[in-house]
Amino acid sequence: QVRLVESGGGLVQPGGSLRLSCATSGFTFSNFHMSWHRQAPGEERELVASISSPNGEIFYRDSVEGRFTVSRDNAQNMLYLEMNNLEPEDTAMYYCNARRVVPLTSRMYNYWGQGTQVSVSG
Repeated sequence: QVRLVESGGGLVQPGGSLRLSCATSGFTFSNFHMSWHRQAPGEERELVASISSPNGEIFYRDSVEGRFTVSRDNAQNMLYLEMNNLEPEDTAMYYCNARRVVPLTSRMYNYWGQGTQVSVSG
């Protein structure tokens, strides 16, 4: 059974920091492209950061570049998002995503976690 479980969200003041974690199981983590997405109330879900495997290519959306750091531990099947200098605009539900397109086939696997709430206020 595939599971993605996010943790580490919470309420912080502007300028504060949080570290999100995504614990995964039920699939071969090292074969999957991993990413963090977020969705604020009334808004569409948006990509925040992603990290590929095995080459570790990283992408950040412009608004978090320099403040957020995405990383993965293939031995522990874990995905992380270190968030620093948080802004009220970062307030959203944050979701972990695992995606893989099997080479030379049309098969795609796409898994989501349930999300963890990040609120920046104060």
